[in-house]
Formats: sequence, C-alpha cells, structure tokens
Amino acid sequence: MPSRKLNEDDPLDDFEHRQIVLDGVNKVVHVAGRGPAVIVMTEMPGISPQVARFARWVRDAGFTVYMPSLFGRDGAVPQVDEGIAVFKRACVSAEFRAFAANESSPVTRWLRALARLAHEECGGPGVGAIGMCFTGNFALTMMLEPSMLAPVLSQPTLPLDDPAGLHIAPEELAAVRDRLEREDLSVMAYRFDGDRYCTAQRFAAYAEALGDRFVARVLPADTANRDTAPFFDKVVACAHSVVTAHLVDEAGHPTMAARDEIISFFARRLGREIEQGGDGQGHTQPGR
Repeated sequence: MPSRKLNEDDPLDDFEHRQIVLDGVNKVVHVAGRGPAVIVMTEMPGISPQVARFARWVRDAGFTVYMPSLFGRDGAVPQVDEGIAVFKRACVSAEFRAFAANESSPVTRWLRALARLAHEECGGPGVGAIGMCFTGNFALTMMLEPSMLAPVLSQPTLPLDDPAGLHIAPEELAAVRDRLEREDLSVMAYRFDGDRYCTAQRFAAYAEALGDRFVARVLPADTANRDTAPFFDKVVACAHSVVTAHLVDEAGHPTMAARDEIISFFARRLGREIEQGGDGQGHTQPGR
C-alpha cells in the first residue's frame, strides 16, 4: 500500500464513492477491493486518514471494503472544534441514541441492510464488520442479519453516560447470543486498559451477556501512539483507538498484532486466504 501522509486530509481517491439508498435512506459509501465484504464503520469524529488506512489494510488483505459515511467530513484530519461539533450533532441525531442503554441505534437497521447488499454483491459465505468508538457496538447488533459472520467491536463507547451499559435492546441481545451459540460464532473486542470511554465494566457486561462467545483483548495503555491529531490529543486525551489513531505502525507492536488478528478473524470466518498487504506482514489466527 503506497504511503500516505496521515497529517493531511485524505481524498479517498482510491475508493469508489457510491450513493446507496437502503430502506429509503441515502448514504455515501466508499467502496474498494475485491473478495468477501467487510464493513468498516468509522470512529468519531469521522473517516480520518487513520480510519482510511485501516480500511486499505483490510482491502489489501483480499476483501471488498464498504466504508459508510455516518458523520463528519470524510477524509479530514480530526481537529478540535470541528470534531466537537460533529460529536454534538451525532449525540442529538435521530440515527443514534448515544445515551441509551438497552437500546439499539436506529442506524443499525440501515447497516444491516448494507450487509445484505454487500453480501449479494460480493458473494462468499458472509460479511464481516468492525465498529469503532461511537459505532463500536454496531457490529454486534448487525448480527441480526444472517449474512453477518464476523463482528468486531473496537473500543465501543455507547452509551456515553453508563460505563457498564450495553447499547443494544435486550431482545436483540438475546437473539444474538442464541445465534452465536447455534452457529458456533464469536465476537472479537478490543480496548486499551484505562480507556475512560470504553471501560473494563463495559467489557465485563459483554462477557456476562455473551459468555465465552465474547473474546476480549485489552492492550496496555502505555503502548498507544502518542502522536495523534488534535481531536485525539485534546478531546479524547487517553489511549482509545486501537487500530486507528493510537495504532503504532511498527512490526511486532501490540496494536499491529491486534490489526493482524482482526484481519485474520475476517479471513477465517469469510473463507478468505490472507493476501500479503503493502507491509508484507502475515496475520495471526484468533480462536473461533
């Protein structure tokens, strides 16, 4: 993968920018690659150069990436004032229920429809998805869509006002748990130790709800990248974004190991042999 500057806005010029209407709702979805589909859902405050870098890593491993524009300015370096404004708009948007425990954000219905479309277009046994931060839990709710086979929760932060809360309706959680057991599936989840937004209490609540189907990875906070964009430096102000802003792009680093494990999880569940990406690294295998 050609090197791109992470401190400059990313034009996303190697993606096809599609207008996709599902359930009467139109969204821009950035699509690239070939192979089984993986939906990459951005963290707050939008599709940053680091989020796009992760999507390209997935693409280069042999997948078709669908990266929907859910909030923010696509490709923008996260700045303080702009990022705060995006965050505030998302918190009051009808698509998200940022403060609701035991509820699912309405946007997850659209995302499940996107998973169905992606599976129809790309084929294969099913679809993978990763949510990050504000969207971190969405891949779990998307398991209500039968084509979804490989859910990854990266630092899920909702609900914002309940550190131990789960952002999914109880009946949906029960249905997901039943499916995980019935089909021998698992959920991969990642956070940094000491993350103020994705807490140990939240991971404990997921583990209680999903049992050993919830596979948690907790990275040491002192391994996080400290050279971050202004929004992450001034607003987030803690180790948080495992495979994007706080990832350290060095072979053998814990955050790179997490990236590799996620990509291998997609490959294992979606029946894809890993292709060598631009960094030439192999990928480790997770449990199920």
